Amino acid sequence: MTCGLVRIRLARFGRRNNPLYNIVVTQSHKARDSRPIEVLGTYNPTPKRVSNSAVPIKEVNLDFTRAKYWIGVGAQPSDIVTRLFIKGGILPREDWASSKVRTSKVVSPLKELME
Repeated sequence: MTCGLVRIRLARFGRRNNPLYNIVVTQSHKARDSRPIEVLGTYNPTPKRVSNSAVPIKEVNLDFTRAKYWIGVGAQPSDIVTRLFIKGGILPREDWASSKVRTSKVVSPLKELME
């Protein structure tokens, strides 16, 4: 069905100054707004106040079973999707911390070479 690296990432839709995102499964080399393999849910980053709550809430609608399936078959979530999955309880916190460690191991030698 698919070949190459499969990613779970955000695809923007909505209006100017009012972004909405679909959480999609797509091949890594495809354009952001190209046709995805599957749409897992939506993400609204604009905080909205709930009538009784003083804290604004960002809205995420996600199909947890399909997200777990795609993670299980090897799809790689983007950084923002990884944060959403950690907050939703799909991924453990250790995965996010380890990706930050790997990034810092690569970036620090490059900074030394640039100096």
